[in-house]
Amino acid sequence: MPRVAVTGVGAICAIGNTREQFTQSLREGRCGIAPITLADVSGFRFLNGAEVKGYRPEDHFEAKQIDLIDRFAQFAAIAAREAVADAAIQWSDELRERCAIVTGACVGGQSTEDQGFWDVYKMGKPRVHPMTIPRTMANAGASYISMDLGVGGPSWTVSTACSSSNHAIGQAFHMVRAGDADLAIAGGSEAVFSFGILKAWEAMRVVSGDICRPFSKDRTGMILGEGGAMLVLEPLEKALSRGAKVYCEIAGFGMSADAHHITQPSVEGPVRAMRMALRDAGVGPQIIDYVNAHGTGTEANDATETAAIRQVFGEHADRLAVSSTKSMHGHALGAAGALEAAATILAIRDGFIPPTANYRVPDPACDLDIVPNRSREARIHCAISNSFAFGGLNAVLLFTS
Repeated sequence: MPRVAVTGVGAICAIGNTREQFTQSLREGRCGIAPITLADVSGFRFLNGAEVKGYRPEDHFEAKQIDLIDRFAQFAAIAAREAVADAAIQWSDELRERCAIVTGACVGGQSTEDQGFWDVYKMGKPRVHPMTIPRTMANAGASYISMDLGVGGPSWTVSTACSSSNHAIGQAFHMVRAGDADLAIAGGSEAVFSFGILKAWEAMRVVSGDICRPFSKDRTGMILGEGGAMLVLEPLEKALSRGAKVYCEIAGFGMSADAHHITQPSVEGPVRAMRMALRDAGVGPQIIDYVNAHGTGTEANDATETAAIRQVFGEHADRLAVSSTKSMHGHALGAAGALEAAATILAIRDGFIPPTANYRVPDPACDLDIVPNRSREARIHCAISNSFAFGGLNAVLLFTS
């Protein structure tokens, strides 16, 4: 089967509005978590989030476009534009028809839906925004990218909670490897900072009252984030023949279901997904240098993920670097896997391991090298990026330099 290269990366999130800003923040261990400004959270159990800083839709879209697409789909389009420009794609009519778009989103345009409910139930308005339905649909990001770039190939959206983007990238990878697409744009986006959605998360009592400290014994929960990231995937041989810049290869993808509990994680499901990614790539666990962990900062997730990593990697787990970039860009739900895949790819390109920020107290239940607080210069030959979602749906990507 053909090898699959990553030739373009685009990102926008709390720690960078462009790919290179994102990279620099990862290297510096810069945390993008700050007081929430996009919704009134006075009286909430939590006040902080990881919002995209200084974002102005009019810098990227015409006024009539802004009215048509929700903030989450705007992030998808911005990241896709950057990734495609980065890859320097030489478009032809045939390539546009053979290009796939696969995006991930968890809540999609619920900010628009939330506003509609507010207008009807609270304000007593007789009607909602006329574009409420197309703004709320989870596939709006994929649809807008196809129209924005004139791409007419297969396009769809995956919604598997926090694993959405990893599932999307994995499916795109399989399509390119199988020859079902000559090019793929894949990733995810999310925008969660509206009153109703934040109230729903408050009710779950998993959001930290201060900050996200993955793997630290004094961790108190996750911090919500927003943004988007997109990758361009193509057969390695074709990429090299056209002189494209190659970041790395996607070599494996694994997915599994816990079949266990709607919110509580298990060890067995993540173990199966990581092992499937290794098997798909045809490599042993001793080859892996770095794990970009799901690392939400909740008590249950971090200890469970540590146990799963130790079960998969055995003694090699003591030689692995493991970090959670959610400590910097927050948990962007359906976009989380895309941001973390981008972080992993950029780390491979530039030879560093992003840190786990905000770390304070070692936890015996999380006894891995979690790269606390400062990035580390290192040559990464092989890495995996984990996403483990509510509902027990797991997706793991494997990258090689």
